[in-house]
Amino acid sequence: MEFLKTCVLRRNADTKVVQKPSIKRICTTSPRSTVTPAWVIDKYGKNEVLQFTQNMMIPIIHYPNEVIVKVHAASVNPIDLNPLYMKIKGEEFPLTLVWDVSGMVMECGLDVKYFKPGEEVWAAVPPWKQGTLSEFVVVTASLPYVAFTAWSAINKVGGLNDKNCTGKRVLILGASGGVGTFAIQVMKAWDAHVTAVCAQDASEFIKKLGADDVIGYKSGSVEEQLKSLKLFDFILDNVGRSTETWAPNFLNKWSGATCVTLVSPFLLNTDRLGIADGMLQAGVTVGLKSLKHFWKGVHYRDIAELVDEGKIWPVIEQTFPFSKVPEAFLKTVINVV
Repeated sequence: MEFLKTCVLRRNADTKVVQKPSIKRICTTSPRSTVTPAWVIDKYGKNEVLQFTQNMMIPIIHYPNEVIVKVHAASVNPIDLNPLYMKIKGEEFPLTLVWDVSGMVMECGLDVKYFKPGEEVWAAVPPWKQGTLSEFVVVTASLPYVAFTAWSAINKVGGLNDKNCTGKRVLILGASGGVGTFAIQVMKAWDAHVTAVCAQDASEFIKKLGADDVIGYKSGSVEEQLKSLKLFDFILDNVGRSTETWAPNFLNKWSGATCVTLVSPFLLNTDRLGIADGMLQAGVTVGLKSLKHFWKGVHYRDIAELVDEGKIWPVIEQTFPFSKVPEAFLKTVINVV
């Protein structure tokens, strides 16, 4: 069984990502043409509605804090499938999909102070804008969605950081997906004890990421296996469905213990509403926050430093050429955490 959720589309073999940019000055340039190749949809449907076009307009900078990035690689995650099946408020056809990207800065807005043309970057495009399955994309300085999601759940909701996490017991359900693999690495970088629940064939890989205990779905009832372990200080549930009813039962009996459940509405509504529609906080409190407000205050530099230090690595299952975008989407549909 395949288990990793991230499929990366690469334009060339020597694509690299700079994890920690440091720029002292600004200059700007302009793209040389007005149209760009892209994968788009012009209606809702299944994989078959994806179309390749050579005539998508190159995006332009509308705000001084934006940059234009020439796309080297884009990732396809389960959340990227949503626009195929459900209407997103404010969208306009043709719609370019996928919102994570790595590439090279081509042009900078006048207020951009940390990047310059020619620098390689990684970023996430807001889901209410055109996506990254194109040669050029407009972004603000940011990080991919899985990093935002995991960091926000751990730090903003769970209240965990590098100063208070040592020795904390952490349970991650759905650990082999993008959010789960990122969360494992962050928790281990902060010296937490991590128990990960994942697909059976992902167990060895999850151990290599640093998980202390690994429980496979096929090795028996997850709930029964967890009963033999000590209770947890923090639970990150990336599965939802039935797990959200019993996961809080494995929290330590103290007021700071927190269970964050990224339930099914999360996967369906993040494009429209944001991270936490239906999020369960501390077992009883539901938090409703829009994407842009939920991510406000995320410490981008803290994440970049962990990547730069080699404590966090992106998890890539397979790479596809730009011409094979439909195959990448199909593989993401088939895969399960």
